[in-house]
Amino acid sequence: MKHKKGKLLVALLVLLLIGVYYYVSLPAINIHASGFWLFIVAVLVLALILCAGKTIRIQTLDDVRNLKYEIKEKKILKVITGAIGLVIVIYLIGSILSSPIVNANKYQQLLEPETGNFAEDIDEVNYNQIPLLDKDSAELLGNRKMGSMVDMVSQFEVSSLYSQINYQGRPVRVTPLVYASPIKWITNQRNGIPAYITIDMATQNTELVKVPEGIKYSQSEYLNRNIYRHLRFRYPTYIFDQLSFEINDEGIPYWICPVKDFTIGLFGGQTINKVVLCNAVTGECQSMDVEDCPNWVDRVYPADLLIELYDYHGMLKNGFINSVLGQKGCLQTTDGYNYLAQDDDVWVYTGVTSVSGDRSNVGFVLMNQRTKETRYYEVAGAEEYSAMESAEGQVQNLGYQATFPLLLNISGEPTYFIALKDNAGLVKKYAMVNIQKYQNVAIGDTVAACEQTYIKMLKAGGGSSNSNGISEEITGTIHRIVQGVVDGNTHFYVVLEDSDLIFDVPIVEYMQIVKYEAGDEISFTYVTGDPVCTVLSIDGEDVETVPEQGENVLESTDAE
Repeated sequence: MKHKKGKLLVALLVLLLIGVYYYVSLPAINIHASGFWLFIVAVLVLALILCAGKTIRIQTLDDVRNLKYEIKEKKILKVITGAIGLVIVIYLIGSILSSPIVNANKYQQLLEPETGNFAEDIDEVNYNQIPLLDKDSAELLGNRKMGSMVDMVSQFEVSSLYSQINYQGRPVRVTPLVYASPIKWITNQRNGIPAYITIDMATQNTELVKVPEGIKYSQSEYLNRNIYRHLRFRYPTYIFDQLSFEINDEGIPYWICPVKDFTIGLFGGQTINKVVLCNAVTGECQSMDVEDCPNWVDRVYPADLLIELYDYHGMLKNGFINSVLGQKGCLQTTDGYNYLAQDDDVWVYTGVTSVSGDRSNVGFVLMNQRTKETRYYEVAGAEEYSAMESAEGQVQNLGYQATFPLLLNISGEPTYFIALKDNAGLVKKYAMVNIQKYQNVAIGDTVAACEQTYIKMLKAGGGSSNSNGISEEITGTIHRIVQGVVDGNTHFYVVLEDSDLIFDVPIVEYMQIVKYEAGDEISFTYVTGDPVCTVLSIDGEDVETVPEQGENVLESTDAE
């Protein structure tokens, strides 16, 4: 009877430890998950230790030798040891057979880029869709906003997620609050997390949006409402990739949970085949195929996965051995990426360069984070870090640091757009760098001022395509003229009769605008914008830009 009770006690102890391990580590019950095989090995090792420990006490070196003898002699111990060895062998063989070493062609075909036309596919610059901030700057604004909320700052902190999404046609980063500590979780978890933060990446407007019902499911929960545990119990076989926090068109917070699919062997050829949308307030979940994902969702494919898939495509064109040794025709993405709002989606941008390390790009790619659609553009020019150094060189006296650039279409020219930050991480100036002649740099305190300087540089012949068709002319009678202040600078906004266009005239550049009033006739040379047109000259005569105190207004610096 005592022997049976001992066996039952051991069995219960094993089950308890297995349950605790599963509750903490949350492995997917799926043969394609590495964590699943580790879980099996851990369970078998635990069973081996408990079964062997019941047979003999391990207190001395002789006891260890006796344990080896017991494992050889006891049938149950031999079975467990054999099972551990078999699992390890299967895992190792599966890893080798799933690798690019033996499946280079399959890996190379995981992503099929389309060749696009830069001028046709990439819309001309729209200020409302340019993310002027990077994640670090967004975090500064988010922490500053949280510090002003005296009723919450002692109980909650800001999560470091800051997912970039396209919200109502604008680039926005959104992140939830988190419990400040386990004690704060105990005192607040009944009502949940009260708010999330949104940061408009174009205007830098930061809002703390309160959620009356509270965010009940998040990464900062400790028990069953932890989002990972909630998903695991609902979908025990799903292998989840990086989760992102997003809001739908009504501002309701959701967790976007992509589900991995391995298409090559046991562990290779990772892609995404499903996505789970989890309401962060109610915990309600919807599982769907990627192609059925609603348009408001922006991040199904993590940026790191898209970059990896394109690297497979570029490096394995001529087989695995060539990618390591000869590297003939091998291309890879540059070290870094950024996001671009286009077609109501978020696209990952990165340059494409050769493996020779010559610091120049042969083109760039845009990859849709919702659909995996990938477009390659053959635009040769400077690698991003060369452009960043060129922009920093123009403000070296101020010590500003460049953020990773975006590639924009400005007047038909492929152009790097770069924000320049001070030591405190605040954006102070903006730079536009011509991708094919990266010595040509325009600097401005505002995006509009930077663009005007850049367009004038193109018009003067500093661009790579001689700036064909970059400007238009109009003559008309002033219907309305109003004055406004933008970033401390005075601007006049002019509307002509029989025209819906609005013309932006900065007084620092066009002082003569103060002489005009409604009813006067005026002529503009301008570049069409949305919603405001950029004025290049008045009455057909360019007026030289008047630098503000401490501002560098740069001319073309082509080497002769």
